[in-house]
Amino acid sequence: MAHIRIGTRGSKLALWQAEWVAGQLTALGHAIELVQIQTEGDRSSQSLRVVGGQGVFTKAIQHALLDERVDVAVHSLKDLPTEPIPGLVLAAVPERESTADALLSRGGLGFEELPVGAQIGTGSLRRAAQLRAWRPDLVIADIRGNVDTRIRKMQSGQFDAIVLAHAGLKRLQLEACITQLLPSDRILPAIGQGALGIECRKDDAETRSAIAALDHPPTHSAVRAERYVLRKLMAGCLAPIAGVGQVSDGRLRVTVRVLAPDGSRCVEAAAEGAWSDPEEVAEQAVDQLRAAGAEEMIRVATQPRRP
Repeated sequence: MAHIRIGTRGSKLALWQAEWVAGQLTALGHAIELVQIQTEGDRSSQSLRVVGGQGVFTKAIQHALLDERVDVAVHSLKDLPTEPIPGLVLAAVPERESTADALLSRGGLGFEELPVGAQIGTGSLRRAAQLRAWRPDLVIADIRGNVDTRIRKMQSGQFDAIVLAHAGLKRLQLEACITQLLPSDRILPAIGQGALGIECRKDDAETRSAIAALDHPPTHSAVRAERYVLRKLMAGCLAPIAGVGQVSDGRLRVTVRVLAPDGSRCVEAAAEGAWSDPEEVAEQAVDQLRAAGAEEMIRVATQPRRP
């Protein structure tokens, strides 16, 4: 059996994810060591749009993989850029958690009950655009920090409510803080939301074999389709694009939404096909989005802000 060093960020949620993977591999007889790595996103308190967003939570761990300081990287898949890194491979995607977004509010008010002008905290352009489309009378403000930090900021009165991923709250046993799970017809998730990505070196056959046991093929197929759309549209992780793939009865259905940052415009696509060919299904969605002008919307949304 292998001795496997797992690289992870040091946040509570990242450690939970890495420890879950470690537990699965330990149960299979492997010896596991966790290695904490600080990323650019962990060091900066600025908005992700200012920092750059793309790979800020993953690059340092990927460098450690390539330098053979660790053997495996565990990522929140929504943070992992879609452009492949030479020498690395996404070797496994375990079964997905909830893809929903959750509202946490002071006073237990649901989203539609919040008063006009209420301040909602989110670090996601995707969430912000969809929230503005739903209720343009609210103030959507940027928030940074880990899950605990964001909850404290809300409780201290800096925000009337915040929006976080349901999956992370479940993993940290913070579901009691949730006021409302937001409906997917209003708030589609981020690409890869709720899924873990386990990465290793392409030429490390022993580690790849060990990790393969954790792969959940239907989940892997769904996120391959989601990530293909993101890559083909050259959207990156800062674009106001949301989407989810779902496998049922051997069929894969992909739904994708592209929005203007202010929520004033939205185009949506849906495609369905065999789950064994996720890229083909995703290509159908890409064609629909391109025809509707999604690429220009993404270009405008992601261009650098002027000082």
